[in-house]
Formats: sequence, C-alpha cells, structure tokens
Amino acid sequence: MKNPMMDEAQGNLLQVSGEISDLISSSSNHDFDLEQRLDAFEDIIASEVGDTVLLRARNIEREVGLRQIYLKFEGGNPSGTQKDRIAFAQVQDALRRRYDTLCFATCGNYGVAVAFAASLAGLKTCIFVPKTYHIPRESEILKWGATIIREGADYEEAISISSSYALEQDLYDANPGGINTNLQLKAYSEIAGEIYDELRDAPAIVAVPVSNGTTITGIYRGFQQLYRRGKTSRIPKIIAGSSSYKNPITSSFKKGLKSCEDLEPSRIKESLVNEPLINWHSIDGTMALDAVYRSGGWASDASDRKMTYYSNFIKNNEGLSVLPASTAGLIALIEYHSKFPLSGDRFVAVITGRR
Repeated sequence: MKNPMMDEAQGNLLQVSGEISDLISSSSNHDFDLEQRLDAFEDIIASEVGDTVLLRARNIEREVGLRQIYLKFEGGNPSGTQKDRIAFAQVQDALRRRYDTLCFATCGNYGVAVAFAASLAGLKTCIFVPKTYHIPRESEILKWGATIIREGADYEEAISISSSYALEQDLYDANPGGINTNLQLKAYSEIAGEIYDELRDAPAIVAVPVSNGTTITGIYRGFQQLYRRGKTSRIPKIIAGSSSYKNPITSSFKKGLKSCEDLEPSRIKESLVNEPLINWHSIDGTMALDAVYRSGGWASDASDRKMTYYSNFIKNNEGLSVLPASTAGLIALIEYHSKFPLSGDRFVAVITGRR
C-alpha cells in the first residue's frame, strides 16, 4: 500500500558532485590501502552528513503563544533523516575493521541510509525486513545494491534473526544496541553540538520524537558533555514524544517507571502516520527514560491527527516538508505549554524529512 504521507516528506538522496566524486572513487576502491579509503570516507562524512539547519519557527510561535521555538531539521541529511548520522558511523567502523558486508534489520529509513553509505565505501549490505512489513523506500534500498531478506514477524524479531545471521556469516552487525550503542550515541550527540554552535548555549528544552530512544539519549549525552566542559550554562530539559499508547518510553514515563517496560506486542497497531514511532520494545528505552528524568523533562503521546496537523502547518507556514511522525516531540512541547505556561527562553524541536 502506498503511503500518501510520504508525498509530503521528501528527502534528497545525495547527488554526487564533482567535489566528492574523487573521494568516493578512493573510499570504494578495494585496490587502495585501508588508510587511504578511510581518509576519503571520513572526508565524505564531513562534507555531507550533519550540520543541518536550525530554523526559528515564528509562525508556530504565533500559533501557540510561545516565543523562540527552533526546528532542528534533520531532513538535510543525504537520505533525509537523522539515521544518516549513525549509518555513516557504522559503515566507517565496518570499513576500519575490514568487513565487506553490513547486516541488520530495518523498517525503512535506516536501511536506506546504511545501504547508501555502504555503497560509497564499496561495502555490501544484507538487510532483514519483517515478513509482513511494507517499506515505502524499498526501491531506494535496492538502488544502492542491498540484499533484502524477509524474516521475522516484527521488527524486534527481525533484529534477533539478523544478529544471529551476522554472527554465523561473520558479517558486521549494524543493529541498534549491544556493542554499537556507544558508537550510535556519539553520532547523535553531534546534534547537541550543532544546536550549541547556533545558539551559543543550551536551550531550555529539546523535544525529540522517540522510538528506540537512541536519538534522544545521544542528544542528552551531547549536552552533558558540553556542560561538563563549561561550554553551556545548563543542560536542557529533554522531552520525548511518541505515538499514543504505542511506545514503551512514553508509556513507562506516564506510569512513573524508572526502567522501560515492554508493551504487549499484539496491541501495537501501525497506521500510515505512526509507523516510524511504534514498537513494543525500545532497545535504548531505559537510557532514554533516564535522560528524561535526569534533565527534569517529560514524555507524552501524540495522536495521528495532531501529527498530521502540525506536519501540514509546518509545510504551509514554515516552508519545510516534514514527516508527520517527526512532529511528536514538538507536540509534546506545545501541549505541555498549554497546560503549564513556559516562561520566555529558547526551545528546540528535532524534526525530520523522511520515514
């Protein structure tokens, strides 16, 4: 089934320019020595990944009566989402460790990002997708030479199967969690650094849509490091937003739990809007909860209707085409302000451009 939401959430896969074509030739050339390939790939990352725009959303401010709301738009990354940050980091690590194939499970974005990054490094990808899942970006994944294997009843089972397969076949396991956690958190911590570079201090609040919890945990750790180094005057409150009753992080927070509690898998129902957010097990959920609690933040849900409304509002009034699900953090911020008015300060919501 075609997802009409995707028509309004465009990302621009990297169109190879003359400036980096030589770098790609070097990084993907198996006849070159490893150090030369790594240097070239690092230059590709530096020129193409991250450093995304931070836009002041004045029309949202007027709509909700809260000044200085900024949107950190991750749609400027090559595949249109923040997933490029961890995808390129994983590919760089696989190249450094002399693997020729990365193996992992995905429901969409991460698959596109890793397949694309791997193609630039001359590496292959073996991607597991749950049997019954439809991924709107499958053609893009295949475009970059990936092999797709349909296994598992859901995302969590596909991860387990793909990790076992990677171990058996001696492939690089690029799944979230485990030994990859610190690498992925470091990649996402760069979002905090970029926000600091623009604002010259930490904002009062950073609101982030959550699924597995990796992005929000990485951002929090990034601000922790900035604060400890004396770069910022504070650590921002961290807000997690997700789909109503379909994410363990927001569900556990509302119950007052200190660790993330799994949901009943049979009760998780995806829609055309909520699919990027929903899961019954959040791999880095407990760390995400800890970030929320330690920062004095909060977590709440967003309905499909509200996510669609704010996606359209941002497109029509701020000029950005964003994925509806990525507005969940922004909605959590706005709804909190409607109940407990926030004083004047600076507030950042992380949004993205693709599934």
